[in-house]
Amino acid sequence: MENNISHTSQKVSESYGVSGMTCASCAISLETHLKNIEGIENVSVNYPNQSVSLSFNPDIVSLEVLQNKSHEIGYDIITGDMNAQQKSLEDREEKRLKDLRKKLIFATVFTVPVFVISMFMMGVLPYENWIMMILSVPVLFWSGSEFFTIAWKRFLHFSSNMDTLVALSTGIAFLFSLFNTVYPQYFLSRGIPAHVYYESAVIIVTLILLGRYLEEKAKSKTSTAIKKLMGLQPKEVTIYRNGEEQRVPIEEVVTGELILIKPGERIPVDGKVKSGSSFVDESMITGEPLPVEKNRKDEVFAGTINQKGSLKILAKKVGEQTLLSQIIRLVRDAQSSKPPVQKLVDKIAAIFVPVVIGIAVLTAVIWYIFGPEPTITYAMLSLITVLIIACPCALGLATPTALMVGIGKGADQGILIKDAQALELAHKIDVLVLDKTGTITEGRPKVVDVAGDLKGELGDIFYSIESLSEHPIAEAIVRHLEQQGSQKLEPDSFEIITGKGVEAKVQGKKYLAGNWRLMKEEGVMIDASLDNAGTAWSTQARTIVYFAEENQVKAMLAIADQTRSSSAKAIRQLKEQGIEVHMLTGDNAQTAKVIAEEVGIDHFQAEVLPQEKGAYIEALQKKGKVVAMVGDGINDSHALAVG
Repeated sequence: MENNISHTSQKVSESYGVSGMTCASCAISLETHLKNIEGIENVSVNYPNQSVSLSFNPDIVSLEVLQNKSHEIGYDIITGDMNAQQKSLEDREEKRLKDLRKKLIFATVFTVPVFVISMFMMGVLPYENWIMMILSVPVLFWSGSEFFTIAWKRFLHFSSNMDTLVALSTGIAFLFSLFNTVYPQYFLSRGIPAHVYYESAVIIVTLILLGRYLEEKAKSKTSTAIKKLMGLQPKEVTIYRNGEEQRVPIEEVVTGELILIKPGERIPVDGKVKSGSSFVDESMITGEPLPVEKNRKDEVFAGTINQKGSLKILAKKVGEQTLLSQIIRLVRDAQSSKPPVQKLVDKIAAIFVPVVIGIAVLTAVIWYIFGPEPTITYAMLSLITVLIIACPCALGLATPTALMVGIGKGADQGILIKDAQALELAHKIDVLVLDKTGTITEGRPKVVDVAGDLKGELGDIFYSIESLSEHPIAEAIVRHLEQQGSQKLEPDSFEIITGKGVEAKVQGKKYLAGNWRLMKEEGVMIDASLDNAGTAWSTQARTIVYFAEENQVKAMLAIADQTRSSSAKAIRQLKEQGIEVHMLTGDNAQTAKVIAEEVGIDHFQAEVLPQEKGAYIEALQKKGKVVAMVGDGINDSHALAVG
């Protein structure tokens, strides 16, 4: 529900959140209602995403007028910036969920005795019709009050939706039953039993409320990705103004300001490092587990996490200009888009209610013309019967219940399903796109191979040195050495050599731990056997850490993010089912190639940004492919929304 404004001459195009929609036909009703307003050029209402996209001429019609017109038929257009709209929608959804739960419980308490009396105790209790009538009143006119309220608003504007059908069927059933309760002689004198339908009215209301409650719960989960993305931006930041540090709300930060990022803080804007050195976790962008070293002039992005060092950065892009905001916008656009099948459903929903009412009226007319005497009585009974039977209790209960069961079963297996359409199309999938890190691989770097001697004192020294290092790879080494029982010593000295490794002195001896560049600059020698191992590891795209004593390499470690034990088997089974498997990753090409070959993937692309993942999937879809996306990170949000 972004507030993304663009001007072409006098036209304004905006997207806003909408509250109050309870079914697909609500979206059509609002769309139709707004389209008829002078100055509106285009309207697209999306029910699952609870949003409306508007293109209008502000010189002819104002946003306030559009809000008032929407409110007339029971909807509220939510304005404000992206964060304000999201917060407002969440608050309204939470309140509606609580109200629905309360009304559902209340309706159930009164519906059960009505059902029991009508099904099992007819003719047993005195004044049973009166008892059922009294019990039905609170169910219809408190728990089910919104059906009648919305239906009335629709009637005033010559439109209808599912609420209209619910209100008509339950209202007529109640009035017909009330008539037979107060004056049963009318039908009895004509040889027709004076039936009452209180149980039908209250059960329909209760089932629809149950369906809406389940649907509302499911719907509240669909925006989880957006909530997580928006949660990546801090509420307050530390900036330098007038030579002083100040804490200000993120909304007040402007381009060109100097921002202090302390260890553990999220970076609030896109910018460049002015001073300082640290490692930044950019997994929300790249999906890769290893933090990236950042020094002066390096670029940083909003939503990424600073590790152990402090950084001062110059803000280059703020607010909705940041890469994070662009990702959120892409996710929302993908969720808001309507595929052809959804447009077909919308069209059906738009005419469903009028068609049902028309059939009911036609049935009454036919019975009145061709039916037996008393024709007016049979015509009225036929009208009521059609409306009650056609009332969408199945749509209100069965559909969301089936969705909840399917989505719940998927969640039990670790599969998150974005919407009903995705579930429906799953059997047609012919291309599966996989993220690498955390999906095919375990998502955590670990020591996978060791060459040389790390037993005894050498292992203790290496463990002690790496324990002092802030480099993320050091954590993997420390975990490995802890498992082999290494003990910590106290080095005489310790120095971090930026971008290369560390140097330490222990018991008067010099030790180095780092990459080959450090070894080469320090003139360290390496045995042929170790050198051969390093060459082999390089071809496997592993990160190599060298450990040297004085001028001789004593040991080497290969570090990698290992593939899951089940990945190769799962991919093989997918290919046997005729599904083409692709891999997208933000990692480098060599690593991507090695992982793809290891698990049997023929199509892969490396160094891919989040928005490029979405574009890759869209390109496959344009070729007529039915594409599914599997990912586990926030960087996959756009691709998951598109797929």
